[in-house]
Amino acid sequence: METVVNQDELITKIDRALDSMRPYLAADGGNVKVLEVTNDGTVRLELMGSCGSCPMSAMTFKGGLEEAILKAVPEITRVEAVNITPAF
Repeated sequence: METVVNQDELITKIDRALDSMRPYLAADGGNVKVLEVTNDGTVRLELMGSCGSCPMSAMTFKGGLEEAILKAVPEITRVEAVNITPAF
């Protein structure tokens, strides 16, 4: 039997996971916001402030934000950022 978790509960869990990373983002003038959680378990994030234009944003996303969410919220299967700056 599958447990049904509502959208608000998922967003709360995701925000808690992101809270562990927010002080590091804020130290560099950035933040992150949950834009959407889809029915298939995908979270879409927006990197805000300086994180939205930082050339290191892809590494911060993969090694920090995505990892924190997937570890803390097993209902989530995929994490996407809508505005990652590509590394050159």
